[in-house]
Amino acid sequence: MEKNLKPAKRVALPRYQQIAVDIAERIVEDRYKVGQKIHARSTLASNFNASPETARKAINVLVDLEIMEVQQGSGTYVASKENARLFVEKYKNVQTIQEIRQELLESVHRQREELDNFSESLNVLVNQTKKVHDISTFVPFELKLTQKAECLEKSVADLNIWQKTGATIVGIQTDTELLLSPGPYAKLSAGNTIYFVGHELSMQRMKHLFYPEEKE
Repeated sequence: MEKNLKPAKRVALPRYQQIAVDIAERIVEDRYKVGQKIHARSTLASNFNASPETARKAINVLVDLEIMEVQQGSGTYVASKENARLFVEKYKNVQTIQEIRQELLESVHRQREELDNFSESLNVLVNQTKKVHDISTFVPFELKLTQKAECLEKSVADLNIWQKTGATIVGIQTDTELLLSPGPYAKLSAGNTIYFVGHELSMQRMKHLFYPEEKE
């Protein structure tokens, strides 16, 4: 008897986040030079066929990462090619891992009987990337947010997650979608699973942030 299967969750990439990556790639390629002024509302909105608000959000991401800087009364300028290179490398590494995870999830949705194979494949992925944890922060951890979690319905920026835990959120899985590279404005809700990268203490600190009363 055929079982009812849930539809695969779609992967959503915020437009402003993709534009931020594209700008960083242009900086790495010297198409935008360090010290060059960038006009968000005209140059970026036109080049990327985006609204001025979307272009502004992309610039905000790059300013937060110290790839660009705002000079009061003058405008926004390219500040660091090296920071741009690190951002692009991190984005590509995270995307690769999330694409592997998404392929496994879609396999489960296509046929429920493949759940055991999914678990086995995920274990293989963890084992293959275990050594990478020693030299890289790009292998994501995951944490489920339940109704008991604190700090719900707040944005990543409001919670100062990186400052408090050293973790960078690279994905948020909801009931309907897997949002990759969500950026600082995404809100965290009960039922979400958050994927993040960081140093060896990041998981412990993230658990303490959302579940401070739980004992280790």
